Amino acid sequence: MRQSVDSLVRVLETYRGRDKVIRTLCYGSQLVGGVLSSKQQLGKSLLLFSAQLSHCRTVLRLFDGLSMLAYSYSYGMGAQEDDAGVRWISVLNNVADQLYYPCEHVAWAADAELIKVKSDKWWLFSTVLWGTSLLLGILRSLRVLMLLRKKLKTCKTDGGGSRCRVYACLYRQMRGEILSILSGMADLSNAIHWMPPGFLWAGRFPNWLVGLMGTISSVIGLIQMDTGKSD
Repeated sequence: MRQSVDSLVRVLETYRGRDKVIRTLCYGSQLVGGVLSSKQQLGKSLLLFSAQLSHCRTVLRLFDGLSMLAYSYSYGMGAQEDDAGVRWISVLNNVADQLYYPCEHVAWAADAELIKVKSDKWWLFSTVLWGTSLLLGILRSLRVLMLLRKKLKTCKTDGGGSRCRVYACLYRQMRGEILSILSGMADLSNAIHWMPPGFLWAGRFPNWLVGLMGTISSVIGLIQMDTGKSD
């Protein structure tokens, strides 16, 4: 019990860990609240709690733009990537992520009445950029997965023990990319839901389904964070 509490405290002491926990609670509350909303007051309270957590994450992301800029600058044109497909998808992904933050910041400032502009179009821009980033991330993971499968087939090393270690490493990377694809698809389904009505299934998800997709993505993120620490 104490180890679990200590592990949770260590996660909450980091910004990324705290954000993942808040995100999981946000979508989990929306999932349960969406199921209960028509039956009891608890459901409505959970939906309100989810909305407040979502707003909290939006405010915290006001400080993410600079770190994203630093990452984009360090990645550059992806010269360190061996595959051209992975490189260009990653560059486009970084561009979409970089543009996302100022659009969301403007939308937030407009809703807070700090600036006198309509927030609707800025929320739309940020949603489109988020969806674009997710789609590019899925494509990148599919490309990496294909390369790893090729490498797995052609991999030849000296010694049985060494071969087993290489295979285990490749399988671990493939598992990570599969989880990334599942997470991206879950988030992309929500991004499409928040698009203007008439675009695919935009506006058709009930609260519980939005919460379910977000919870799936959030739990995968926690698993990947824990796996990364173990590695």
